Amino acid sequence: MSVTDLSAAQAGARAWAAAAAVPDPEIPVVTVADLGILRAVTLRDGVAVAQVSPTYTGCPAVLAIELAVEAALRDAGFEARVERQLSPPWTTDWITEEGREKLRAYGIAPPAQAANSVRALFGESVVACPRCGSEATEKLSDFGSTPCKAQYRCRDCLEPFDHFKCI
Repeated sequence: MSVTDLSAAQAGARAWAAAAAVPDPEIPVVTVADLGILRAVTLRDGVAVAQVSPTYTGCPAVLAIELAVEAALRDAGFEARVERQLSPPWTTDWITEEGREKLRAYGIAPPAQAANSVRALFGESVVACPRCGSEATEKLSDFGSTPCKAQYRCRDCLEPFDHFKCI
């Protein structure tokens, strides 16, 4: 069925679904919707316009994400445009519960849900091991596999893991 045959509500839902399904290029088990960086998808004069926020200034994946969202909308039959939305800035509090569970299942400890907490921002919160759930963990490095993650190790199961930093 062509997008021109859909009602406005159906077309909007289809556009959102297409954009929301785009995986994050650095953590492919979560989507841009799971991360909360897909802010909105609206239809404007027949064009699907997706608003996307980078996770942080200088994120190397932002252009790849924007191009993937635009391609997904075009593949779904829409003329498409992506707008980068910087305000308000993205926060890890926008990661959905489903996204947090996907991160944990993938072996990445999700961030504390308290981006406005000074303790969470400066790494003073308890980080549970995503594999065994133990809170007996230690930070090995402020930087993990990407700049938005820190490297930890569980003292109980001895497994290293990334922790998605609270932003």
